[in-house]
Amino acid sequence: MPFFKSLYNSRRAYLIIGFFACSIFQGYSQNIKVSDSLERELKKGNYDKAGELELLRLISSEETDYDKQLTYSLQLIVLAKELKDTESEFSGYLQKGNAYQAKGDLTKALESYFDASKIAKDNKYIDREADVDLAIAGTYSIMGDTDSSFQYYRESLRILDSINEPLSLASAQLNFGDELLLVKELDSALYYFNKSNKIFKGLDDKDTSEFGQALNLGNIGLVYAEKGDNEKAEENINRAIEVLNDFGDYPSVCVYLSAMSDVYTEKGQSRKAVDYAKQSLDLALKHGLKDEIGQGYLKLSKLYENRGNINKAYDAYKNAIEYRDSVTNITEFQRQNKMRTDDAVYDEVVARQAQEKVNNQQKIIIGLVVLGLLIIGFLAVKFLKQSKVLEKQKGVIEYEKQRSEELLTNILPEETAEELKEHGSVKAKKFDNVSVLFTDFKGFTSQASLLSPEDLVKSIDYYFSKFDEIVEKYKLEKIKTIGDAYMCAGGLPHHIDHQAAKVAQAGLEIADFVKQTKRNLDHTLAKFDIRVGIHTGPVVAGVVGTKKFQYDIWGDAVNIAARMESSSDVGKVNVSENTYKLLKEYDMFELTSRGALEAKGKGKIEMYFVDYKD
Repeated sequence: MPFFKSLYNSRRAYLIIGFFACSIFQGYSQNIKVSDSLERELKKGNYDKAGELELLRLISSEETDYDKQLTYSLQLIVLAKELKDTESEFSGYLQKGNAYQAKGDLTKALESYFDASKIAKDNKYIDREADVDLAIAGTYSIMGDTDSSFQYYRESLRILDSINEPLSLASAQLNFGDELLLVKELDSALYYFNKSNKIFKGLDDKDTSEFGQALNLGNIGLVYAEKGDNEKAEENINRAIEVLNDFGDYPSVCVYLSAMSDVYTEKGQSRKAVDYAKQSLDLALKHGLKDEIGQGYLKLSKLYENRGNINKAYDAYKNAIEYRDSVTNITEFQRQNKMRTDDAVYDEVVARQAQEKVNNQQKIIIGLVVLGLLIIGFLAVKFLKQSKVLEKQKGVIEYEKQRSEELLTNILPEETAEELKEHGSVKAKKFDNVSVLFTDFKGFTSQASLLSPEDLVKSIDYYFSKFDEIVEKYKLEKIKTIGDAYMCAGGLPHHIDHQAAKVAQAGLEIADFVKQTKRNLDHTLAKFDIRVGIHTGPVVAGVVGTKKFQYDIWGDAVNIAARMESSSDVGKVNVSENTYKLLKEYDMFELTSRGALEAKGKGKIEMYFVDYKD
């Protein structure tokens, strides 16, 4: 099932193109009619298992209610396995993945797509393998995992180049170009849009040909807009809008009208920019396009603000917020209404069981009272032997004291813990030469929004536990974690030889571990990119808190280390000039100057990338 895709900044809108029972241009309402008709036929039951299998396959591919699509795809998988029909089983897993993707559960979508991919490979369904690779690429794209997305797009294109599936190939090229546009690889994006456009021009089906060319023209216009060639951008986008309006693809028209607004903003023609933004918003309001309505109000707010019309900017922004809240409230109402309906189903059962529960609770209470009296009597006899009791209590106290001391040394450095136990407080100390390391995950917020709280905590624990092992390996001191940031240092609370080199080795090992984890497809943990920064200088260290102790460090060196991390690149270890001077003495490191770069609040700072020599 090939698909087109349109791009608006970091937001993707997908148009799925099906080829059974209805044309792609008959629209959403026809899909509903087809799926409802097939569902009624399924409920009649006038068919054998082979007929049921075919109906399930059709319903799961046409269904527009994603919960229903998920239900029917699961039924399709079970029946296909029973009848040993691997093609239908593949279709079931593919549609299951599509349903999960539409519902926003991208981890489960990928699991289903990988199941479908295995079936396609085992049975040499070459064209099916290309389809599912496209679906996987699109899912990784939504997750913001560009490397994985590129990998699967290229694999799909490789397969499609070897078989005679021109529409699938053109769709894949269009999608890949869209992904390249997203990461600003403009020449490559333009190359694939032009290749896709050439194929669409040669298709026999006139509607499909014109529709595909329109999407390519619109995206080519976006490329020219990024390049600053506003004349070509306007020409291509206007042609795309004209065709897509005829086909009723209003979400894409809204995207391109908004892009035209950006073109005229770049030209300095704010009046025309506002006019195109209004056209986009009006179209979205007319057709109830939720995402486009919110984006439209926000764009108008920004445009009015740039023109100095604060009142209109405020009104547009207020409309955006009110619309967002109204959508949220409707969704919450629907969720709560469903919960109330579900609860009502069980009310009668709960009522019948209520008295029985009360009786059981009374029996339990009576039993507990009797048991409690027996225990009290038993303890009374035991407490008569005072000497033995005191001896046991002393042992318990010693054990708890030992546990407390062990816990304290886990929280604080050993020397600091001893000082706290002896004096009840810890004096702050200055260290003249400490190498401070910061790490931070790129794209953490977007990844976190896709995971359940349990899976997010599991992922963070997995990464930070490995970081702890690496820090301990090089005899460094872990300072703290703040959200998705990790901080450690070398050279405190006591001196260690070659501390700057050991901190650099730890940073490189952390970066390599994160990179290897991302490439590993055999787990469902979050896949992050990481930036690492190191600076060497004086710090002050001490303990804060009276109930929950925390060992922490302060000083300009800490702030500069944080700037090294935020100025680093993905997968790289960025060091300051102070650290560079210490590391250049070691033959194992390759140090690459980045020049003097601007660091927030610090002005320009000489920075270097550090890596191992080949």
